[in-house]
Amino acid sequence: MNEYKVKDIGLADEGELLIEWAEAHMPVLRQIRQRFQRERPLEGVRIGACLHVTKETAVLVKTLEAGGAEVYLCASNPLSTQDEVAAALARAGTHVYAWRGETTEEYYWCINRVIDHRPMLTMDDGADLVSTLHSKRTEALEDVKGGSEETTTGVIRLRAMAADGALRYPIIAVNDTYTKYLFDNRYGTGQSTIDGILRATAILLAGKTFVVCGYGWCSRGIAMRAKGMGANVIVTEVNPLRALEAVMDGFRVMPLIKAAPLGDIFVTATGNINVIDRRHMELMKDGAILANAGHFNVEINLKALEELSVSKRRIRPNLEEYRLRDGRRLYLLAEGRLVNLAAAEGHPSEVMDMSFSNQALVAEYLWKTEGLEPKVYDVPREIDETVARLKLRGMGIEIDELTEEQRRYLQSWREGTI
Repeated sequence: MNEYKVKDIGLADEGELLIEWAEAHMPVLRQIRQRFQRERPLEGVRIGACLHVTKETAVLVKTLEAGGAEVYLCASNPLSTQDEVAAALARAGTHVYAWRGETTEEYYWCINRVIDHRPMLTMDDGADLVSTLHSKRTEALEDVKGGSEETTTGVIRLRAMAADGALRYPIIAVNDTYTKYLFDNRYGTGQSTIDGILRATAILLAGKTFVVCGYGWCSRGIAMRAKGMGANVIVTEVNPLRALEAVMDGFRVMPLIKAAPLGDIFVTATGNINVIDRRHMELMKDGAILANAGHFNVEINLKALEELSVSKRRIRPNLEEYRLRDGRRLYLLAEGRLVNLAAAEGHPSEVMDMSFSNQALVAEYLWKTEGLEPKVYDVPREIDETVARLKLRGMGIEIDELTEEQRRYLQSWREGTI
């Protein structure tokens, strides 16, 4: 019997249907699974995974298991688990420790339960698993050969660990590969964040002033989708290059302190702390909506929001009203956690197909590769291009190939103007 802890194993039938639906829209992982079943490249490998427990993650887990791995899975966010999916995975034999609505104590209990099984490879989304291994569970580090990181926030933390000399094993930054951030971060986050906001509020976006904090790849997607639905988008930034790009993309750019009185909806996606702070909340109009699309619930200063408020009430699922001393009301979505996963279902399966195909192939690469130093690496280019080719094949799209003459020309420095 496999060990697990989920909310209700009786939800497994519903979870299997969700996984089946995701699988039908993830052709790249299906192709990788077919090869993994034949070659078994991960035979006997214990993989500790701290990921959002969604239907798409289940397709990744099944692919890893087809390759011979034993997977131990916990959630990377207390509100992102789809309990039906967790139940289906548990019933199928995966060691799952995840349920929606975990307390902070329960969240870390689940991470520690994964570590108890002494993983040989890690897969993280936010770096909480890696951080716990390096701070409180160092005895388990000797078994770990390498790991991968799924999201921008986690890569930032891991690069900081590497810079401090604290990182004890190599990590590959899946987040930073083209077939991840150009698609998952931009199109996935863009669509799923809007989806979460609309499910939580049922408001009309057209005509609203929509403030996007940051202009990284996730924020680009959010701004693009909000503009496409008729919102008047303002971008705030600290990076002059990104701010300039936002201007050239047609958005108004200004400091958040100037945008605060103008916005109807505010969304953070920066990976930093207290982006929306007390001084901004004090200027916001009555009825302003606050949402976060960054990994951790630190981008909106929740302590300041509580201190400014005289009352709080739940209006509908994932929508809380904070009434301030002067009578203004501010509305917080999904407790300030990832709005696209807490209030919706996360990214569409089609885009997670590429992200998780990178995860599967990176796990194979890490297990087969010797001599990697304990630092953060980019995904090998051949893996990135393989995922792109498989995705195009799955979409029924063909592309050109270079002729021999063209290859020779690109490799030569002698030929120029003829």
